Amino acid sequence: MNQVFAGGQFEIELDTGGAVRAQLCGRMRKFRIRVLLGDRVTVALSPYDLTHGMIVFRTK
Repeated sequence: MNQVFAGGQFEIELDTGGAVRAQLCGRMRKFRIRVLLGDRVTVALSPYDLTHGMIVFRTK
């Protein structure tokens, strides 16, 4: 992750070199799974806009 924005949004650098803006999924907010700057995460990209995504998993 590169940057943290208000409202639980993050700018994430992909392994391919691109960058997307993503937010936490509802399950992660419900169970209060914290995501910090520098964590590796799994992102589900939107099929309609490839610059937006949803953080669905935080790796350990």
